Amino acid sequence: MLTIIDAGKSFTLHVQGGVKIPVLNRVSLSIAAGEAMALSGPSGVGKSSLMRMVYGNYACHEGEIRIRHNGAEIDIAKAAPRMIMNIRRATMGYISQFLRVIPRVSTLDVVAEPMLARGVTPDAAKDRARELLVRLRIPERLWSLSPVTFSGGEQQRVNIARGFAAPYPLLLLDEPTASLDAANRTTVIKMVNEARAGGAAIMGIFHDEAVRDMVSTRVFDLAAA
Repeated sequence: MLTIIDAGKSFTLHVQGGVKIPVLNRVSLSIAAGEAMALSGPSGVGKSSLMRMVYGNYACHEGEIRIRHNGAEIDIAKAAPRMIMNIRRATMGYISQFLRVIPRVSTLDVVAEPMLARGVTPDAAKDRARELLVRLRIPERLWSLSPVTFSGGEQQRVNIARGFAAPYPLLLLDEPTASLDAANRTTVIKMVNEARAGGAAIMGIFHDEAVRDMVSTRVFDLAAA
């Protein structure tokens, strides 16, 4: 599902004379359907940067990032914005610690939106959204409200519900359990393992080693790459 070949990236500090800060150098890895790879290494090694490069938020300055999409391999590093949006809609989901949504859109609609974008009927999309919100213990009285006013833990659970709403073949998880209590952490671990058992390929960052050990099939140490 995902093949990275000699990927590299640096940041240019234009306000400091164009100084370049290298972030990643010649990173290569692959993840097949049904695998969950945990990225490891100390803070600053480039775990989140690599995740954002795969998702297309950061440019990949060197190498290739190939994703299996609709039966073809697409190099995200060279793909047009329209293709990247198509891949995000149908193939690749991303769950971060932070929820970014349009204000005044209800929680139910936020979670249902990825399914509506895939052509699922509104009734079916909202049924799936309700199922996930119940599972993640978001009270029904909050479903009609915008999640921008929720607590950090509630926002993260809405983000998780949105990320798991559609059956993405590739899932990127950036600290999905960071702000959760024990009960919700256990629920998310089950959801990750269910997605992997269903054939999803997963790349994740898990600073909680206990969580990492329960969801990953392999660990990739970026510091040693």
